[in-house]
Amino acid sequence: MKKFTVLFFSLLLSVCTFAQINLGKDMSLKIYGHVRTDFFYNSRDNVQSVDGLFYSYPKDEVLDANGNDINGSDNSNMYTVYSRMGFDFAGPMIGKAKTSAKIEFDFRGNGNDNLSALRLRQAYFNFDWGKDKLLVGQTAHPFFGEVSPQILNLNTGSPFQPFGRAPQIRYRRNNGSFQFQLAAVWQSQFKSHGPTADDGTGKGNARNQYPHKNSNIPELALNLDYKANGWIMGVGVDLLSITPRTKAIGGDGSTYKVDERLTTLSYEAHIKYQKNLWMVAAKSTLGSNFTHTSMLGGYAVKSYDTKTGERKYTPFRNSSTWINIVYGKKWKPGIFIGYIKNLGTADDMEMGDNKVVYGTGTNIDQLLSGTFELTYNVPHWKFGAEYNYTTAWYGKNQKDGKVTDTHSVANNRLVLSATYSF
Repeated sequence: MKKFTVLFFSLLLSVCTFAQINLGKDMSLKIYGHVRTDFFYNSRDNVQSVDGLFYSYPKDEVLDANGNDINGSDNSNMYTVYSRMGFDFAGPMIGKAKTSAKIEFDFRGNGNDNLSALRLRQAYFNFDWGKDKLLVGQTAHPFFGEVSPQILNLNTGSPFQPFGRAPQIRYRRNNGSFQFQLAAVWQSQFKSHGPTADDGTGKGNARNQYPHKNSNIPELALNLDYKANGWIMGVGVDLLSITPRTKAIGGDGSTYKVDERLTTLSYEAHIKYQKNLWMVAAKSTLGSNFTHTSMLGGYAVKSYDTKTGERKYTPFRNSSTWINIVYGKKWKPGIFIGYIKNLGTADDMEMGDNKVVYGTGTNIDQLLSGTFELTYNVPHWKFGAEYNYTTAWYGKNQKDGKVTDTHSVANNRLVLSATYSF
């Protein structure tokens, strides 16, 4: 892997050098990126990815025979896998449209066991007619938007803030201070939850390709924004339609073709003020089966056909709100507060032996997180320290999906980070 990486960069730099020499007057290339090192410490085990770099929330207690919490052990590590490189290309003109393209990658790989491997972050081309713009390729999910927390943690506020990147076709129209955006989105690295295999049994619960791939309907996101005098204010609505299974095992043991579908709507509203030394931002999201954006939720079986095994589903709904305040230029203190409330399922779900749930954090009633950080910023360099305290209230799902008989579990997290940008 190390030899491959060295050869890749040698070839890439050679291509870039050649491209720079041969770019015409209508072409330009910008190379950018950063080298980043992160150290983290947690007081307990957590729901996370990238071996703890991408932190979500504390895991529930698991007691051993002596009553000790198996998930109560602390942990720490240091990584540089979020070092990043990107290339911005501009030109030539096609008719009246300015054309551009971007490709960007880091070294996260695709899981805890594949760190330091190259991972595609963004890759798209863009047509710009002035007021109208058309983007085709992979970039941030539309609900991530231009309003997101400024924090050191690599989760950028997840699971309180929608987070993810996806292939999409996105049209944007600017009319003075107003901006309209409509996007058709597909899933790639960030996926919906569902059965672990399309084998008809519906067993397992993991992010996988089948629910959205089998749907044949792209996710649709509409966003409206107003921008003026340092302010951004806007709202968004998102439609997601998934097909968890295309076949099922019926009551007689035979396999049947089934027509399963769950269609949901999610909403968000955001506001941001950034002027002089101040940055104040907030966002509220009402998510319905919105787990492909790194948020809590999912869906459950509400009924099924005893002959064919075909199921009908009901989504979990979660309300999530965060606020972020940052002040300064060279020295920048900041605070972040996030809160999630489980609102239950849209319809009653099957209980007992017939209970089937797909998603993450569906047995959490509330999630509360507070963060304080301080960064030191000079040209090309950023050094920072961040402390985060997160509490999750776990319990039992009732028939309406709401969680009762709760108990709290908390995690203390410390992050130290250094970044050199170029």
